[in-house]
Amino acid sequence: MTIQPQLTVVSAEVSADWVDAMLDALSVHPFTPTAWEDVERGTCCIDIFLEDATAAAGVCDTVRETGAAFGLALAPVVSQLAREDWTESWKRFFHVEHVSPRVVIRPVWECYTAQPGEVVIDIEPGMSFGTGRHGTTRACLEFIDHISGQRAGRSMLDMGCGSGILAIGAVKLGFHPVRGFDNDPDAVTIARDNARINDVEMELDVCELADNDRRAELVVANILAPVLIRHADVIARAVLPGPDSALVISGILEAQYPGVLAAFERFGFHEQASLTIEGWRSGWLRRNT
Repeated sequence: MTIQPQLTVVSAEVSADWVDAMLDALSVHPFTPTAWEDVERGTCCIDIFLEDATAAAGVCDTVRETGAAFGLALAPVVSQLAREDWTESWKRFFHVEHVSPRVVIRPVWECYTAQPGEVVIDIEPGMSFGTGRHGTTRACLEFIDHISGQRAGRSMLDMGCGSGILAIGAVKLGFHPVRGFDNDPDAVTIARDNARINDVEMELDVCELADNDRRAELVVANILAPVLIRHADVIARAVLPGPDSALVISGILEAQYPGVLAAFERFGFHEQASLTIEGWRSGWLRRNT
């Protein structure tokens, strides 16, 4: 496929009160919505970057229909953005982040000297989700950091690996072997690139969640609440039996969390701890003994 010199961007202004709900609803479609806040105007904008310009009309219809389901009259607009401008615009938003007691996220274009005991994850975000800035990613890394301190060396599976940031963090925190998968081939390509940048070994594949047959002592599923509920049986089955096994679930808005937790309680799990960051609640679950 020839790489086009420009990206097509579908944008829609959304109230800050509705942006999380819109992102959640749009994420079930075969494109990746992103959002940014105009602090001066007090508004948010959802952007969807497309390689194929012919898909823009359909994406606009989807944005309008999704907004209408929430009672919002959205007016998406289509524009073109030079690929190099897109790359540079993303860099403005990503800086070195301390996301847990030991884990630091470093964009590859910034310099950082690790302090004693710190684990540094070097990330080239590309166009996939998972840069360390989102509350769900940060919560997952906090849980992985904490769990690794209790027992290093266990296996880890990252379900919906995105940029690979969670799997890379797990390797650097002592988990082995580490595997991950995503249903988006572009995300898996970026995750493999990030693994090479970090000089870590892991197995990364393209796979649908429903088709997963991999298992591990620690399973992390940072996906979306409706998907977690729908595939709770597949996710629960992926957690190997044992007193030290654990499941981390994320991608869940605060109001959705009780329903997601109930879905996994039916498969013998209970909440060990939960963490809410910026309205997103993540849970560390253990099997009932």
